[in-house]
Amino acid sequence: MPETDAVALTKALIRCPSVTPEEGGALVLLEALLSEAGFSCIRVDRGGVANLFARIGPRGAARTLGFNGHTDVVPVGDGAAWSVDPFGAEEKDGQVWGRGATDMKSGVAAWVAAAIDAAGDLPEDGALIVTVTGDEEGDATDGTAALLDWMVEHGEAMSACIVGEPTCPDRMGEMMKIGRRGSMTAFFTARGVQGHSAYPHRAKNPVPALARLMARLDAHVLDEGTAHFDASTLAVTTIDTGNPATNVIPAECRATVNIRFNDAHSSDGLTAWLQDEAAKIEAETGIAVTMNVKVSGESFLTPPGPLSDLVAAAVAAETGVTPVLSTSGGTSDARFVKSHCPVVEFGLVGKTMHQVDERVELAQIAQLKRIYGRIIRDYFG
Repeated sequence: MPETDAVALTKALIRCPSVTPEEGGALVLLEALLSEAGFSCIRVDRGGVANLFARIGPRGAARTLGFNGHTDVVPVGDGAAWSVDPFGAEEKDGQVWGRGATDMKSGVAAWVAAAIDAAGDLPEDGALIVTVTGDEEGDATDGTAALLDWMVEHGEAMSACIVGEPTCPDRMGEMMKIGRRGSMTAFFTARGVQGHSAYPHRAKNPVPALARLMARLDAHVLDEGTAHFDASTLAVTTIDTGNPATNVIPAECRATVNIRFNDAHSSDGLTAWLQDEAAKIEAETGIAVTMNVKVSGESFLTPPGPLSDLVAAAVAAETGVTPVLSTSGGTSDARFVKSHCPVVEFGLVGKTMHQVDERVELAQIAQLKRIYGRIIRDYFG
């Protein structure tokens, strides 16, 4: 039986205009391909988001290796700035060009192709699961989270999972992710009393109070890093009054802070600290400060062990490079999977993801398929 062509599948997926939250035909294509290969496929759509679950092998198998990925992509941006059709999947210079080429339709294609080729050789106690969402680049509330909720409800489970996000900074094989930092955003509002700038004693200016709070937060050292994580970071991303007048003291001022935190913290602990700092400013200035927090994900770590060893060995065998075990970068859907089973991430070089003229090397797609194929064989071997 001929091998499944991961490059051809990558091109076909790129041609699907699946900008979040549009399905664009990508999951329809995958469902048809996987069903033809003998996988049981279920669409797990929720909240207007398209998701796909596929399994081959018995439900509840003792060894069930899963994959998680996404087919949704970020917007094209200025189409005139592209040198190619963003959804044309043009092949030139040894690369496939188009939105999603790197992040992460090539990763999905490589895993699906490897899984289809391996499906006939699974042991009796083995199963492969593929979970693909159309909502990773958006709010993600109804994407991988919906798939995992559905799996729990229907008795489906993964023993271990690979997330196929791009993980390599410059060359294939150099990095895999065994965890991610947590991410949270705090929105502050300081409220005073509006007045004329010539008579500041008759007003209560919220701007200096909020600026003082932001300065304190910015100067605070959260930690020095932990065994597997770099130091946590805090960034003040905006301070704004919306005030167009130079002779008016505003009644209100807003600021936003984003924190990327390691396993020395939790979002609850950081929220309590932020509230305490805001309360101190309020006591010092008489300016009321309120805060709302949005948590995108907690930090997590899959400790180095059998799963990371398995992936690292497969990567080294196919690339000659032993990957660094990293927790760098932003958030990914691994933050949901980590509550279900051990999870690591490995994928392509991500240099052009989200950029104009996003592209992926043909050789990397073929190499990634071989790596994924080896992971599957070694896991069940």
